[in-house]
Amino acid sequence: MRAVVQRVRHARVHVDGKQVGAVGNGLCVLLGVSRTDTETDIEYMVRKIPNLRIFEDKEGKMNKSLRDVGGSVLLVSQFTLYGDCSRGLRPSYTEAAPPELAEAQYNALVERLRGEEVTVKTGVFRAMMDVEILNHGPVTIILDSRRERGKV
Repeated sequence: MRAVVQRVRHARVHVDGKQVGAVGNGLCVLLGVSRTDTETDIEYMVRKIPNLRIFEDKEGKMNKSLRDVGGSVLLVSQFTLYGDCSRGLRPSYTEAAPPELAEAQYNALVERLRGEEVTVKTGVFRAMMDVEILNHGPVTIILDSRRERGKV
């Protein structure tokens, strides 16, 4: 799994002009699922996302987590995170999971995060979405569970 994690003042997602998910202070997480992802990859994301110390403490130092600040997560599926442009200008998505697998893994991550008492809002899987992100900092972190497993 790959995730682009952005610390936000707010983030919103719209489908067909209608807002379907929104958060205030917290994280917007754009998530890509690969064809080889397993429960181990979900566990990695559940450990990392709510516990990243990327929010400022009283001294202005990034020392607090999403949990510490009581923030929420907007989790948006984004298969293009597995776009490979190494052979030209048109990305290949062969590493991305097929939609049925990706949706199952995405939903499992949503439920696991909610089980950890994290407030999670979502987009609509496989929909054309407009995502509005007010990145605060800017702070953007890239997580890749395969790097953790040493498979990159």
